[in-house]
Amino acid sequence: MQNAEQAVDYVIEQTGGEIRLAMPLGLGKPNRFVNALYARVEKDSSLSLDIYTALSLGKPGAGSDLEKRFLNPFADRLFGDYEELAYLKPQKRSALPDNIRVFEFFVQPGSMLGSDSAQQHYISSNYTHVARDLNARKVNVVAQMLAHRQEDDSDCYSFSCNPEVTLDLMPLLKARRDAGETIISVGQVHRDLPFMENDARVDDWLAEMDILLDDPQGHTRLFSTPNMPVNIQDHFVGLHASTLIKDGGTLQIGIGALGDALVHHLRLREQDNDLYQSLLNAWSLPKSHQELVDSEGGTGSFREGLYGCSEMMTHGLLTLIDDGIIRRPVYDWAPLQQLEMHNPAKPGLALLDALREQDAIRRRLNHDHLRQLKRFGIFRHDVEKHGDELVLPNDIRVANDLDDRATREALKAVFGEELAGGVVMHGGFFLGPQAFYARLREMDAASRAAINMTHISFINHLYGDETLKRLQRQDARFVNTAFTVTLLGAAVADQVEDGRVLSGVGGQYNFVSQAHELEGARSILMVRAWRERAGEAMSNVLFRYGHNTIPRHLRDVVVTEYGVADLRGKTDEEVVMAMLNVADSRFQIELMEEAQAAGKLRKDYQIPESYRRNNPEHLHEIAERHGDKAFPTFPLGSDFNDVEQRLLKGLTWLKEKVSQKEYLKLGRKALFEEGSESDFAAEMERMALADPHGIRAHLYQRLLLTALEATR
Repeated sequence: MQNAEQAVDYVIEQTGGEIRLAMPLGLGKPNRFVNALYARVEKDSSLSLDIYTALSLGKPGAGSDLEKRFLNPFADRLFGDYEELAYLKPQKRSALPDNIRVFEFFVQPGSMLGSDSAQQHYISSNYTHVARDLNARKVNVVAQMLAHRQEDDSDCYSFSCNPEVTLDLMPLLKARRDAGETIISVGQVHRDLPFMENDARVDDWLAEMDILLDDPQGHTRLFSTPNMPVNIQDHFVGLHASTLIKDGGTLQIGIGALGDALVHHLRLREQDNDLYQSLLNAWSLPKSHQELVDSEGGTGSFREGLYGCSEMMTHGLLTLIDDGIIRRPVYDWAPLQQLEMHNPAKPGLALLDALREQDAIRRRLNHDHLRQLKRFGIFRHDVEKHGDELVLPNDIRVANDLDDRATREALKAVFGEELAGGVVMHGGFFLGPQAFYARLREMDAASRAAINMTHISFINHLYGDETLKRLQRQDARFVNTAFTVTLLGAAVADQVEDGRVLSGVGGQYNFVSQAHELEGARSILMVRAWRERAGEAMSNVLFRYGHNTIPRHLRDVVVTEYGVADLRGKTDEEVVMAMLNVADSRFQIELMEEAQAAGKLRKDYQIPESYRRNNPEHLHEIAERHGDKAFPTFPLGSDFNDVEQRLLKGLTWLKEKVSQKEYLKLGRKALFEEGSESDFAAEMERMALADPHGIRAHLYQRLLLTALEATR
């Protein structure tokens, strides 16, 4: 089908106009189809549309006119002809038509704090439960974007960026369809969407697709998220966290500047270990942190490499794959994975005998055994079984008996050179900058096959295939972020204190819980110790908060820019002391006194002197000595050009450092100062302020020059 309107006609006809639509999180939404459906229902009050989804992505919006001067040209360049979701702006304004509702289980961070509609229709679910909850809401239409390619003159399709919930949801919908319910499945093809292999291929579900929509107007620019700047505060969080990643282990991380900082310092650890060690020596790891590194982390290069298992495959994780840091393959055959854990397995008689000892195969191979041996490269693909014989190349026939001497000798010629079918990265969905999508499209077949985009139920919990998951996920480090953490170890990541949803719980709770269930695993929560808004510094470490995402009984490791707090199995007093040690020193005394007043800390306790230098100045002293190679602003590249990067620093300075009152004061002062237009001519040209007309434009020019000078 080549017309979205025709697809809408079919859906309305089949559902009777009562539509409960499920779409994937993030990138995989079929914008062309859903916008056509939205427009039709908006005009016809006899129809109804409930949309169930998450992370509905919209172009960033600017606040002030000064921000618009910066953001609008950049957004036009980055997003091009990207087709915005029609429901997004009305949803933000709580102005959706009466016959349309939007339900989300995760929202773009901070985007819906002012929307009553979004707040009221938010569904709080762990990521692993979303398929179950969608099915319980009786969704009757499921739609998403698909990648397409030709193979041997056949059309092939892939769920690409978003198989995670779809693969868990489709069997539930099929059962309802088989029971007589009307369920419509829609796939919208996009030619720029990377084609992902393995579980993401649609092959098994193609028969369930009612509509394959290839609308010529639907191939607009893919939504992308540019890499944001990583400041010195973020870098030190990433540096400390990088010491807890164990060689040969498993890694999960999330999106954002803190995740990018962690990736950068893992790369530094591998590629320039002398510089990396210099940074750690400059910080001088305290004894408790060093002991944790010695027992559960590492600071050396990666001899074994890591395995990635993350609900979101980020640009950073793909970079670690390209760098060969994520390279430890896992196999979805438990006996083989068991052998691989102890010593890298190599095809040969010894491996066959080891598999027999595990009862994975028998003395006489059956067809399933032979298929597994060929799938994982132990046998070449041209080995067959006919009756009681194994048929080898050149029609050599031997007894199907692994104890037979002649058979064993003949098999030496048909072993593969190395194991095949290994996966270095399991991901649920992906989202990132345009360069990230391009890299996925350009990958060679073998590299792409080593990435398996798959079920969220596989990645985010242990139930189902638990034996295999435990074997694969050795020394797992689940690294996530929070915006607030309490002195008693509870963490806040999804909603603010008054109950308004900031983003959503997503899979964070899943991973924290999993870390407590897996042998050798740790949950690492990265959090900035303080934040600044309008010139006022505030602590992100609090004694109490009215809500939590991660309860304190699941506390484990918290990392701030000032170090690592190991909280697992500790008493409340020990936890309070550890958290005080990673709090900003401007707030330590007040926090300590709150804990003492609550009886959680002895009255005579004093914060050790070595932790009383937790301040930004100390971080910047170290950073200045080591330079941009150690602390780059955009460690994974940038969609911003050099001029825009300088402007971004200046605009961020204005937003963080200057309160409304001081903003006006600064503006009046700047207005009458001689400026440095010649020093920042390119920046003024980019902001259309090179020749300002009118008092407001002149004021903007002077404010921006002040900010650029301050961040030079």
